Amino acid sequence: MENKQQTRLTAEVDKQELFIERIFDAPRELVFEAFSNPAWIAQWLVPAKDHMRIDYANYLTGGAYRYIMPDLQGKEVGLFGIFHEVQAPERIIRTFEWGGLPEKGHAALEKTIFEALGSDQTKVRIQFICESVGFRDGLVQSGMEPRYNECHKNLDTLLEKAK
Repeated sequence: MENKQQTRLTAEVDKQELFIERIFDAPRELVFEAFSNPAWIAQWLVPAKDHMRIDYANYLTGGAYRYIMPDLQGKEVGLFGIFHEVQAPERIIRTFEWGGLPEKGHAALEKTIFEALGSDQTKVRIQFICESVGFRDGLVQSGMEPRYNECHKNLDTLLEKAK
């Protein structure tokens, strides 16, 4: 069964944060696993035409991660950060730094909450808190919403197979 949900990105004018929300047709524990297991992440976190390599990913409080993926021009760049809290199956709080920016040092705090909606659906709410409105706007203008929509459709397929 195909999930008809859409990923929604909300970014209010002149605020340093943005929100990404999506409902998945799978139990919370399974969705959390998909967001915290490197083998799953490598399969869904990039559009189908791209490939992602995971250098390391220690999904535990105090752990770190580094993913390598292509930017919009096809150049390999890193996505990396530190896990501040990993509380299965409720939340993941981490830093997020995209190595594809013209200057280094732009980090965001990313908080992902997994909310059970009955036994067979999960609402995922991701909050990015950026260091500046300009950095936040750059993320939004980079095509973040359509990219997340495509990646979440990849995740729908994997979740359906795993159920």
